[in-house]
Amino acid sequence: MRYMATYDMMETVRNTNQWLGATAKTFASYPLMAMVPNPAIQWMAAWGDITERSFERMVAKPDWGLGSFTCDDGKDHLVNIKHVVERPFGDLIHFEVSGRPVQPRKILLVAPMSGHYATLLRSTVKSLITNCEVYVTDWHNARDIPVSAGKFDIEDYTLYLVDFMKHLGPDTHVIAVCQPAPLTLAATAYLAEIEPDAQPRSLTLIGGPIDPDAAPTEVTDFGRRVTMGQLEEMMIQRVGFKYEGVGRRVYPGLLQLSSFMSMNAERHSKAFNDQINRIVRGEASDHDHHNKFYDEYLAVMDMAAEFYLSTVDRVFKKREIAKNEFVVAGHKVDIGKITTVAVKTVEGSKDDISAPGQCVAALDLLTGLPDSKKAFHVEEGAGHYGIFAGNSWRNNIRPLVLDFIDQNSGTTPPAKKPANKNVA
Repeated sequence: MRYMATYDMMETVRNTNQWLGATAKTFASYPLMAMVPNPAIQWMAAWGDITERSFERMVAKPDWGLGSFTCDDGKDHLVNIKHVVERPFGDLIHFEVSGRPVQPRKILLVAPMSGHYATLLRSTVKSLITNCEVYVTDWHNARDIPVSAGKFDIEDYTLYLVDFMKHLGPDTHVIAVCQPAPLTLAATAYLAEIEPDAQPRSLTLIGGPIDPDAAPTEVTDFGRRVTMGQLEEMMIQRVGFKYEGVGRRVYPGLLQLSSFMSMNAERHSKAFNDQINRIVRGEASDHDHHNKFYDEYLAVMDMAAEFYLSTVDRVFKKREIAKNEFVVAGHKVDIGKITTVAVKTVEGSKDDISAPGQCVAALDLLTGLPDSKKAFHVEEGAGHYGIFAGNSWRNNIRPLVLDFIDQNSGTTPPAKKPANKNVA
C-alpha cells in the first residue's frame, strides 16, 4: 500500500496542477476581467493555458496523426493503422496505405520503451511511409495492463521482437531506435541460432547503448552510482486504483519525465516562459512548434518494474550485451552467430543520452559477419533526438539508411548515391 499511495499521490499532484491551470485560465478569461488594465491578467490566462495543457498531456496517449498523404501518383491516400500482432505488453502495427501498390521495402521500426509512447517516432514514420511498408512496435502503458497478464522483463521484450520478426519474414529490414538497439541485436542473434531462415536482411541500430561504458554520460554515471536496491526503493511504485493495472509494480512515467526535464531544466524553463510571452502577444497557436513538441514530450508511459530494473542491471551494470553474455529463456545468445544480416550503426556527435561509441560497439561483437556487411555513420552536430527525427534524419541519415537497405535487399538497388566518408 505504501507504494500504491505514492503513485496516487503523484497522480493527485498532476491532477491538481492541471486543475490550477484550468482555473487560472478560466478566471483570467472572463469578459469582465478585460476591464482591468493590468498585463498580469493576460499573463495569468497564458500561464493557465500552458499549465493545464502540459499536465493534461502527461496521461494522454498521443495520436499518430497520419490521416493521409500524397504519394508519387499525385493522389491523396488514406493511412490505416492495422494491428498485425496483438500481445498484452505491445502490438505490431502496420501503416497500411490505401490504394497504393505494396512497396518493396518492408521496414520494422522498433520503438523505444523508455518512458514515451511509440508515437515519439511519428516524424520518422512519416519520412519512411512515402516509399516503404512500415511496421512499428507499439508498446503499451504498463499502468493499463492487469497484473494477471504476468511479468515483462528484457527477456520477454527480446522474445516479443523475435516473434515480430518471424511474423514479418526474412525480407524485413529492422531499424531499432535508442533503447531497443541492444535487445534487437540480441533478438537477431537468437534467430540466427534458433531459426536462421527468419532473420531480417538488415539491421540498423540508431543511438543505442550496446556498450554503455564505451562513452560515459549522465545516464551511465547514474547507473553506476546507485545500487539495485536503492533503485528499486526510489523508483518503483505500484499502480493506484484509478487504472486497470492496479497493483502492478512500475517505474512511473512521471518519474521518468522529471528525470528528462531535470537534465535540461534551463532550456525547458526558457521554452515555457517564451511560450507564455507568445500567448500574451497573440503570436501562439494551438499547433505551433512548442505545442507539437511538448504534446509528445510530456506524454509519458509507465514501464513494468521488472523491465526497467533488468535493463539497468543487465544492460548497463553487468553489460551482458557488450560482453556477449546475454541469456534469453535459458539460451545463451551468441552475437557472433550473426553471419548474413547486414548491420549499420548510426550515432550523433552531440548525443548526450547514448554518446558516440556506445552504439558502434555492436560491430566489434559481430565476429562472424564479414566487414562488407558492416557500416557506421556519425552525424556531426546531431543530438539524440536529431538522429531519428528532424533535419539531420530527413536530409542526411534517412537517405543513407535507405541506401543501406537497398544494397542488402536481395534485389537490384536503385541508382547508387555518392558514398559517405563515415561509412565503413
